[in-house]
Amino acid sequence: MAEQQVERFERLVLPHLDDAYTLARYLLRDEHDAQDVVQEAVLRALRHFAGLRQEDARAWLLTIVRNCCYSWHKARRKDRSTGVPDPGSTDDLAIEGSERERVRAAVDALPGELREVIVLRELSDLSYREISEVVGVAVGTVMSRLSRARDRLAVALGADSRKAG
Repeated sequence: MAEQQVERFERLVLPHLDDAYTLARYLLRDEHDAQDVVQEAVLRALRHFAGLRQEDARAWLLTIVRNCCYSWHKARRKDRSTGVPDPGSTDDLAIEGSERERVRAAVDALPGELREVIVLRELSDLSYREISEVVGVAVGTVMSRLSRARDRLAVALGADSRKAG
C-alpha cells in the first residue's frame, strides 16, 4: 500500500475506532471479543480501502464492524454450546447497582436489531441515513427500530428515564 494511501486511511478511518469499539462491545457483549473484532475489521478495512469511494469512512467502517460482529457471533455460537458459564458474569453482578450498569444491562437486553440502532444513534451519534447504510435497511425501518428500542428502554429503566427524541 502506498504511503499516501496509508496516510489517507489513518486520516479517514482511525478517528472512528472508538465508535467501532462501542458498536462491537454492545453487539458482542464482551470487551475482549469486541477488541478482537475491531482489530479484524480494521484489517479488513485496510485490505479493501482502495474500494472506498466516499470521504466519510465512518458508516463504511461501522458496516464492516457490524458484519465482523455477526460473523464472530455465528462462529462462536458453536463454541458456547458446552454450557460453560461466562466468567465475566460475576464481575457484572458486583457493579450492577450503578446507573451506568443499569443502562448497559437494559441496552444489552434489547434484541440485536434494536440494540445496534440505539448504539449507532445514541452512542455513535450517526444520522438516520448513516444508520440505514450501516444496517442495510430503509430509513423508515431505522426510525421504527429506534422508537421500539427507546420504548423498551423506557419500560426497563422506568418512564422517567426516557428522553424526548
